Amino acid sequence: MNFAFSEEQEELRRTVRSFLEDKSPSAEVRRLMETEEGFDPAVWRQMAEQLGLQGLAIPEEYGGSGFTYVELVVVLEEMGRALLCAPYFSTIALAANTILHSGDDAARKELLPGIASGETIATLAFTEDNGRWDAEGITMTATKSGGAYTLDGHKMFVLDGHTAGVIVVAARTGDGISLFQVAGDASGLGRTALQTMDQTRKQARLEFSGVPAKLIGAEGKGWDTLGRVLDLAAVALAAEQVGGAQKCLDMAVDYAKVRVQFGRPIGSFQAIKHKCADMLLEVESAKSAAYYAGWAAAELNDELPVVASLAKAYCSDAYFHAAAENIQIHGGIGFTWEHDAHLYFKRAKSSELLLGDPTYHRELLAQRIGI
Repeated sequence: MNFAFSEEQEELRRTVRSFLEDKSPSAEVRRLMETEEGFDPAVWRQMAEQLGLQGLAIPEEYGGSGFTYVELVVVLEEMGRALLCAPYFSTIALAANTILHSGDDAARKELLPGIASGETIATLAFTEDNGRWDAEGITMTATKSGGAYTLDGHKMFVLDGHTAGVIVVAARTGDGISLFQVAGDASGLGRTALQTMDQTRKQARLEFSGVPAKLIGAEGKGWDTLGRVLDLAAVALAAEQVGGAQKCLDMAVDYAKVRVQFGRPIGSFQAIKHKCADMLLEVESAKSAAYYAGWAAAELNDELPVVASLAKAYCSDAYFHAAAENIQIHGGIGFTWEHDAHLYFKRAKSSELLLGDPTYHRELLAQRIGI
């Protein structure tokens, strides 16, 4: 079996990389991360209208292009490399995936075309103050009166929760965990942007007080959908992490070639060579894990739960190590605010914790393979 990317997929990579180099240079990342919204609406529209990125993996019948998760992995890897400030992960990897796999065709027809066209920014709200990523962590309640539902409680660490126009919310009904659609401007909904270490990825706290909501899928079947979506999102995040890790390696190697100490480039010193070699080994291994997981996600085969946790755990460790070693190789300048190394270090740390840290996923992996 050949796991190499096709020429079309490599062309997609080149196109997206060229676009991001133009639209998401370091100066623009620094500008956007200081804003409340955290992204440029004009660039968001261009991503949808010129490149079709928001609709890439959405079926054609819902306004998308109908490509697979493998193409999505390629795009997310490039976004991770560029530290793109945009609500792409929350809208596509979380919200769109949840709607797609909910089994609710009416919700798909209502919501996915807007997401695919770039008109709708969406997110998934399921974590709470307890910080748990499993079903037991969901305590928000949904109350049914007649044929309508209202939500009460809170959600924490919601990616782009303060700017999303559509929020997919996980809450408990009498039948168990269910999924609901909530408008971003719904009455009774309070949205507060959070102060985060990684300023390139915005998060929010959402307070629900009698917020009107619309059921997505079957009542009580929400975790069946969320379980798969969290695996798919873990694969998407692993792809992002690979892109960031490769960029850290490139930055470190480039600097080691030009920084001269004692009359020699520091890259000629054995200690620096070993650091770069270790980083290369980990980055290439992370790519193998993320790409294989992307294939499993595209096929939706039985391996997905296992390889999703494996990829998330390994890519988290690889990215964080690469980001830390990049700072070490740069020396004093790598610790400064002016250098971009800290931006990747912070993204690496936040991505390590997002959707569960490596320890959580290694435990999940052990359970899934029956250890």
